[in-house]
Amino acid sequence: MKKVTPIVFNLLPVVIMIGLIPLVENDFLLTVTYALIIFVALALWRRRGDATVLLFGFLIMTISEYFFIMTGVETFNRVSFLGVMPLWLPFLWAYGFVAIKRAVQILGAE
Repeated sequence: MKKVTPIVFNLLPVVIMIGLIPLVENDFLLTVTYALIIFVALALWRRRGDATVLLFGFLIMTISEYFFIMTGVETFNRVSFLGVMPLWLPFLWAYGFVAIKRAVQILGAE
């Protein structure tokens, strides 16, 4: 139980971000909201390497999503970024990488 609580708190921003998708139809407003959530989450619970993982997740998942879309594996109705995907999606993936990194660290802690 000692490990569950910190993992849940680290996943909370991701859950909030996903929950906002159907509520905020404007991709630009949703992206700004995601950026604010990420900023607050990193300011409150900053850990070493978070910024690197955030940037890595942003870049890798943007490239991956682009290739998935170009090969027809995925399609999106909201295409405000590169003309193929929602602008907010790379931000969601980026913070998802941070949440996963933190969960792995918590699970690995003795």
